[in-house]
Amino acid sequence: MTKEDYKPYEEKMQKSIQALKENLAGLRAGRANPALLDKITVDYYGVPTPINQLGNISVPEARVIVIQPWDARMLKEIEKAIQKSDLGINPNNDGKVIRLVFPVPTEERRKELVKVARKDGEEAKVAIRSIRRDAMEKFKDMKKKSEITEDDLKVAEKEMQALTDKYIAEVDKIVQNKEKEIMEV
Repeated sequence: MTKEDYKPYEEKMQKSIQALKENLAGLRAGRANPALLDKITVDYYGVPTPINQLGNISVPEARVIVIQPWDARMLKEIEKAIQKSDLGINPNNDGKVIRLVFPVPTEERRKELVKVARKDGEEAKVAIRSIRRDAMEKFKDMKKKSEITEDDLKVAEKEMQALTDKYIAEVDKIVQNKEKEIMEV
């Protein structure tokens, strides 16, 4: 068995990690993060367009995001899109820019967010373990067809377990960092 045999499974595990990072980036931790706007689209002359493609997004203070559209006529549309989204923030439109002021989340809300982060982490772990299971089944099938030996199978199982452990540890670290960020006041 060569490193190439493990590559597709490792790539799938990396994609699981990436998906977890994207999910956690969308969690509002009380700190202004432009990634919160990534999933919000605005109707730009009939085409759903992400907000970050319609103007400059900046974070002048820890709890404020400022959106300055390149086309001033889009202010109202951007404002509507933010109100319709699940951000739970009321945008302030001053005619030139839109300000999103993030309130400090309550202790209860922060604990809820930590639970959501842990749930996302657990889902990522399940996905990684599922990838390991698929790999193990493929290797056992190869053994049945006499494409690999018993020793190769044992080595492959060890390698896949090591890969799985590495990515599970990475998930734990990512979730732990997000928890720390959420619980920060």
